[in-house]
Amino acid sequence: MTRTSPRAARPAAANQQAESGTASAPAPRGRANALERVVQILDALQEAERPATAYEIAHTVGAPLSTVYSIINDLVERNLLSRAADGTLWLGSRLYGYGLSYARALDYMTVATEEMQRLSAEAGETMQICGLVEGMMVVLQMAEGPGHFRVTSRVGSRVPPNWTASGRLLVGHLPDGERIAFFKRYARPSPTGRAETRADVLAKSAREALDARLSIQIGESDASVACLAAPVVDNAGVCVFTISIVMPEAKAATSAEPFASAVRDVAARIETRLGWQYRREEPAA
Repeated sequence: MTRTSPRAARPAAANQQAESGTASAPAPRGRANALERVVQILDALQEAERPATAYEIAHTVGAPLSTVYSIINDLVERNLLSRAADGTLWLGSRLYGYGLSYARALDYMTVATEEMQRLSAEAGETMQICGLVEGMMVVLQMAEGPGHFRVTSRVGSRVPPNWTASGRLLVGHLPDGERIAFFKRYARPSPTGRAETRADVLAKSAREALDARLSIQIGESDASVACLAAPVVDNAGVCVFTISIVMPEAKAATSAEPFASAVRDVAARIETRLGWQYRREEPAA
């Protein structure tokens, strides 16, 4: 479900690579290689959530110090990284400007967060807004319910898409072949052993859930947690994000319908407020 931290959700091979300081396979040469190193450096700092030395960064990304140091100098010169007096490095001011521009284009998050908080107060349960990043379902926003039940996830948590109700919805709009290929690549066994891993089955259920505008997951990633999610679909028919209710498994098993209706209604209200009115054509009778 959503108890996995961003670091814990990284594939084991990636963790081993970072720890050993060696790459498991040669990277592509030339400009693509340089761009990949830039992304790795920025990702390493973001994940660390603190300034780091060039040596620490090189060790994390599994690259020679000389290579990383050269790229770092270029990034510092362009204000994409900043270097403190003690030599540690952090994200630069230029990235802040990019982030502001990106955030201004995400007005839908403001609307979604308002609706999420309203429903959390009305339903008395934890609410989440989830998206898809690099094949993983990511918690984008969360509002905790007033009750005693608490989910230990945090904003930014990532989990495999087959563990979650939202994960299926987020790829439900893809063509059949792409959905199957997606789940073949990203589906993983869950801690409870109850999450479906067969790509063809997941691809089928993903499309069915999107068509029904509801996905339900009970105990697939955590034996005590259930999740009811609804898609928020743009004018092109793409599931941009989901809004979901997280509750105890026992409660979902006995009284899911009112919550299912509520989460579908709030997803539809978000679409209306954003002017997203896509409607899938009904199959011919």
